[in-house]
Amino acid sequence: MISLRKKFAAVEISDTGKVRDHNEDAIGSNRDAGLFVLADGMGGYNAGEVASGMATTVIKSEVAQILGNVEPHLVDEKTNKVFAELILREQIRKANASIYQAAQSQSQYAGMGTTLVVCLFYDNRVMVGHLGDSRLYRMRGTKLSQVTRDHSLLQEQIDAGLITPEQAKTAAHKNLVTRALGIDPGIEPELHEYATQPGDIYLLCSDGLPDMVEDEDIHLTISTFNASLDVVGQQLIELANDHGGRDNVSVMLAQVLGPFAARKPLLTRITSLFR
Repeated sequence: MISLRKKFAAVEISDTGKVRDHNEDAIGSNRDAGLFVLADGMGGYNAGEVASGMATTVIKSEVAQILGNVEPHLVDEKTNKVFAELILREQIRKANASIYQAAQSQSQYAGMGTTLVVCLFYDNRVMVGHLGDSRLYRMRGTKLSQVTRDHSLLQEQIDAGLITPEQAKTAAHKNLVTRALGIDPGIEPELHEYATQPGDIYLLCSDGLPDMVEDEDIHLTISTFNASLDVVGQQLIELANDHGGRDNVSVMLAQVLGPFAARKPLLTRITSLFR
């Protein structure tokens, strides 16, 4: 596997917030593999942090093992996209099965689950998978865009025209998600591929950030402090806490420093995905 570590500047921060007594978010990365994973757990006492921890651990370890066994070979862009999608889909499915089985077999974990957002960078592209309302944003030049679309009751109501985005900001049911890991044995992630550009900044975050901080302020923070991702991360956490910190808040920032065209495929034998 060709390491992508030097192709990115990256920062990862997770904070309990000002109200909760423990942190149910989990974050993890494998920068050599270009992998970033963020999960926001839910459930009974401690069950949420179990679910989010399982999700990040399973996806990190499984993806690293697959990519670590890649053999040198030149392939086309379409093939790399197919492999990336299969890698993420199958490892997210594995994480879902692990969480679901634990919830079914151990009463203290009944009903646990977790939202998820994951990025796999490869060949000047990023494959994004997500479930729930953890988000991915992209800062390209001076423009901040929300890449993922929440799987939430609130988003469904906005899409149906039942409420406006302005009304949604003060809605009482912000955190009711319609898709999450561990709740259903057959859950499917939403997956999309995007081209990357040098200078892009990708922000993965749990809902503790956008629930407390407006997108305009996220944009302003990245624009103002983008010379240091560490400062950006700390400032975003502080903003969430200054606005109430009612939830755990986690942020992962990855800035593309240069092109990273593939010289090897993501996978040479499709059967290894299903071992």
